[in-house]
Amino acid sequence: MSLVRKFATVGGATLGSRMFGFVRETMMAAALGTGPMADVFYAAFRFPNLFRRLFAEGAFNAAFVPLFSKEIETHGIDGAKRFSEEVFGVLFSVLLLLTIVMQLMMPLLVTWIIAPGFASDPEKFSITVRMAIVMFPYLMCMSLTAMMSGMLNSLHHFFAAAIAPVFLNLVMIAALAYSLWAGSDPLTTGWYLSWGVLVAGVLQLAVVYGGVRHAGMSIGFKFPRFTPNVKRLLVLAIPAAVTGGITQINQLVGQAIASGKEGAIAALQYADRIYQLPLGVVGVAVGVVLLPELSRALKGGHLKEAGNLQNRSIEFVLFLTLPAAAALWVLSDEIIRVLYERGAFNEHNTAIVGGILAIYGLGLPAFVLIKALQPGFYAREDTRTPMKFTGISVAVNMGLALSLFPIFAERGIAIAEATAGWISTGLLFFTLLWRGHLVWEWTLARRTALLVVASAVMAFALDYLSKRWSDWLAPQATLLTQVMAIGALIAISMLIYFSLAFLIGGADIGMIRRNLKRKRAPAPETGGTDG
Repeated sequence: MSLVRKFATVGGATLGSRMFGFVRETMMAAALGTGPMADVFYAAFRFPNLFRRLFAEGAFNAAFVPLFSKEIETHGIDGAKRFSEEVFGVLFSVLLLLTIVMQLMMPLLVTWIIAPGFASDPEKFSITVRMAIVMFPYLMCMSLTAMMSGMLNSLHHFFAAAIAPVFLNLVMIAALAYSLWAGSDPLTTGWYLSWGVLVAGVLQLAVVYGGVRHAGMSIGFKFPRFTPNVKRLLVLAIPAAVTGGITQINQLVGQAIASGKEGAIAALQYADRIYQLPLGVVGVAVGVVLLPELSRALKGGHLKEAGNLQNRSIEFVLFLTLPAAAALWVLSDEIIRVLYERGAFNEHNTAIVGGILAIYGLGLPAFVLIKALQPGFYAREDTRTPMKFTGISVAVNMGLALSLFPIFAERGIAIAEATAGWISTGLLFFTLLWRGHLVWEWTLARRTALLVVASAVMAFALDYLSKRWSDWLAPQATLLTQVMAIGALIAISMLIYFSLAFLIGGADIGMIRRNLKRKRAPAPETGGTDG
């Protein structure tokens, strides 16, 4: 199967999840706006979500997948099953202990980490603590889900793992629909959502477990033992956990700072949901597919194939994210108005969230490129180097956020996150290049420059048309009129960008059809190391 088909499989399932996420956020905006209860729920949910990224997606996509792939290559399915059971026993036990400890410590965590600004409001603080306690077991479900997703990805069964996140959105949409239908107050709505998160975690775990059984494997619980394989996993996973959660870490830093202003946390979350669409569809798809592909190529000694996979993935990312970044910059207010401006979400909220989204748009290519570059280290079982770069990124983000928040409020936090993302991307890219794990291609550089030109032309056209159609996009226009105008602008922008990109040579059919096709080398190559 070609890389582009694998990207499409994961990206398509992720797209479905993100679209349901838009529905969820639209209903959240209508029910809660950017009021205090929205701040409370998002603050309480951010912490289990952070640990999900740290101990689940980051650690296991980076550390478990290469080791599991190696077991398949060297000891077959039986060896991989034995390894997965060893890991499951340790992971389950550690997560159970961690969940209990974190729930007992939740008042201190909210005071010092999650939302220091809430400490001066006893009621807001108390609700945040209780909701976080209810939602924290979601971490345990999602960490086990991530492990089984890593198994499925290594076995080239991508769909079940990619579709599982949709159940979180479906459950939360159901909770919001019932709340709006019943006319529930914001506090009751928040509790429906909190319990919904926990239910969704159980459903997601059930979906991927079914996928693992369908793939021909089963996992039995074994008494936790720190075997050599498990120890190796932990050595790789701890730095990978920190690195894999870089976006969540930076967002947690921003949230802690933003908690000093009412409505700031919710505003950042609403903007975050929009740029998560291209980040999820492209970035997650590339990261999920590329890591096992690179691992297998390197374990088989196919260094040329590994280099080609890495460069083609970068090319694919830039081809799709550069125009998305330009569109988010130009149409940020219009997108927010169409998606959110109703109910408790007013025109003032649109201006604030739109400004944040425009800045996130500038950081989008960096956020996605990180997903395409990190597998170049993880596939070589190097998780320490990206962790060091994560430390630098977090330090930059924290310094800028503290400096810019008093001046630009929420936009200052967005500027800090986007800047930190580009710094992390630069460090990853030039380190891979310096080590010889990334081959410099002048063709790729030339195409990137031409894609920037095509995106810029598209942005100017969008800006011109959005001003000409301002009456159709104004708050006074009907929702149907706004949706049709936005849809027409997006369709025209895609036509302009893709036509120009192919016309001037930024992309060609061969790049899409052939370069993304995986070609396994007939024999191992020499003249290089895994590093």
